[in-house]
Amino acid sequence: MLHVGLVAAAATGVVALLVFHGPNWAQVGHALTGMNFGWAALAVFLAFVSSLARAMSWDNVIKEAVAKPHPRLRDVISAFFVGIFANGVLPGRVGEVVRVGVLMRRMPERDRPGLWPAMLGTVLAHRILEVFPSIALIAWVLVSAKIPAPARTALWGVVAAGITFVCVGIALARRHEQGGEEGKGRFGWMLARAREGLGILRRPIPSFISTGWQTIGWLLQLCVVYVTLLAFDIHLPLIAAAAVLAVANVALVLPLWPGNLGVLQAAIAVPLVAYGVPLPRAVAFGIALQAIESVVGYTGGIACLFREGLSVERLRAMGARRVDTI
Repeated sequence: MLHVGLVAAAATGVVALLVFHGPNWAQVGHALTGMNFGWAALAVFLAFVSSLARAMSWDNVIKEAVAKPHPRLRDVISAFFVGIFANGVLPGRVGEVVRVGVLMRRMPERDRPGLWPAMLGTVLAHRILEVFPSIALIAWVLVSAKIPAPARTALWGVVAAGITFVCVGIALARRHEQGGEEGKGRFGWMLARAREGLGILRRPIPSFISTGWQTIGWLLQLCVVYVTLLAFDIHLPLIAAAAVLAVANVALVLPLWPGNLGVLQAAIAVPLVAYGVPLPRAVAFGIALQAIESVVGYTGGIACLFREGLSVERLRAMGARRVDTI
């Protein structure tokens, strides 16, 4: 109940700020209705291909972590999209657990002992490999973009956290390779199996391949931002789109509620205003950008949800790790 109360208070504060100290909402509506829907449709397509690239990266991680027979690529993609959908409709980032639960139902040897924690390890490895292109993007923004000091400080914090995340992940992977001592009992056994999921981090070439897919995904996301800017007749250099992408991902690090609606738009407006974009147009852009991402996540996620024969309630159960209900 305390968590719900804190989230409700935060949401109320965000709404109050947007209503009483936010942009001219009539101008925001005018900017949205004047959006070029041809560019927006292209942005949706690019966002979809970006998600496919990230799913390909996860598929490669899985192949390096678990023994054959491996899951089919279409099952990996389906589980990945359901995970995106779950992240959009459920609190926290339970989609990371949900995608494992969905894929486990399709695994050729899903009853193999230790497979569940190993698959959770693949999600961790997948996120670790995503850090490399994200840090490269943020470094470019810090060197070249015009952003306010608070945003710059937040980006430095993300860089530090990302480097720490990578170092811890690699250390855990190497400890498994060296046969590190595990704690006794079920927890130690689960930890050892989870480290199996980090197997790709011990293999440079497969890690490079998966990071390459992640980089393609990030480059396509950058194109999504740039094309959406064009949809609003905002003509800025590519570095401005990079600043928007970097700040937007910082705003999604701590999911207060599904989509961080309101918080995300405020964060996106910061770099755009620094580049001279009027606040109402910047906020309208933020609304449209999130809508474009949501179209991909919801449409693809719902389609894959039907393919899997699952409901939102089942996803919630997976997110709560009640895997016995799967």
